[in-house]
Amino acid sequence: MGSPSFFSRRLPPLWLLLLSPWPVWTQALPAATPSGPPGAPDCPEACVCAPGGQANCSGRALPAVPGGLRKSVRILLLDHNRVRALPPGAFVGAGALLRLDLHENGLRWVHAWAFWGLGALQQLDLSANQLEVLVPGTFVPLRALRDLSLAGNRLARLEPAALGALPLLRALNLRDNELPALARGLLAGLPALDTLRLRGNPWACGCALRPLCAWLRRHPSSAPEAETLLCVSPGRLTFSPLAALPDAAFSRCAQPLALRDLAVVYALGPASFLASLATCLGLGSLLTACRARRHRAAAAARHPLKRLPEPGSGTASPADPGSPAAGTAQA
Repeated sequence: MGSPSFFSRRLPPLWLLLLSPWPVWTQALPAATPSGPPGAPDCPEACVCAPGGQANCSGRALPAVPGGLRKSVRILLLDHNRVRALPPGAFVGAGALLRLDLHENGLRWVHAWAFWGLGALQQLDLSANQLEVLVPGTFVPLRALRDLSLAGNRLARLEPAALGALPLLRALNLRDNELPALARGLLAGLPALDTLRLRGNPWACGCALRPLCAWLRRHPSSAPEAETLLCVSPGRLTFSPLAALPDAAFSRCAQPLALRDLAVVYALGPASFLASLATCLGLGSLLTACRARRHRAAAAARHPLKRLPEPGSGTASPADPGSPAAGTAQA
């Protein structure tokens, strides 16, 4: 029988592991598969997966969302990559995703259907990108969303239709964008919002800022940075705190029409237009007819009709060049 050194030279490494003492084997097994290798059946390619459904794809210079997403993925970390655009259905197969991190990708464009199928998503980080506009319907599928960060982008306007109605959203981060105001109705669709971060935007204290100032007065504890929010324009209100602006400061701003007023406008508007058009056409026709009649009367006064001789009469008009009288007159 050979020595132990002989077996160590002849047996494969796997058999050496099986022949090891039991405690050593039980410690080596978890170390062999700690988080699932890249490219595993339940792990996106080029990512490293950990127990609990976390797929770590951070800092891998990925140009697009990796394929192979499965329902076993609960957390998808795609930060510090090169994902410049999100096409329709970019996350197909990840219907159980709870957290999605896309910050610092240079992201410039998000299709309105990019997040379709992510009805369970609760946290979405799109910060530190280059988004300038969000099209209507972008976040409509995310009915379970609780935390949304759009900080550090280039947003100059954020339409209510882009956010839609997010009934469970509690935290919204809009820091360090280019927002001069928040569109009317943007915050109305966020009934559960209790944390709103707005610092680092060029707020313009005009009529468009009235809804935001009213919201800040009604929810003083929901905007922890409200005391630091200052106007950068116009001149007389520069450096005025937003939270200190009363509703009287917007007294010269036109009030929006109520729904009843809008209904009246839409109902009477077309009828009034048609009536005005018919009146204008009638008056124009009457004025044209009067002018034509006046011109005919003036022309008749300047050039009266010559009186012609009656047929059969032997006399000729003295003015007739062919008459004898005209010949005698000429002689």
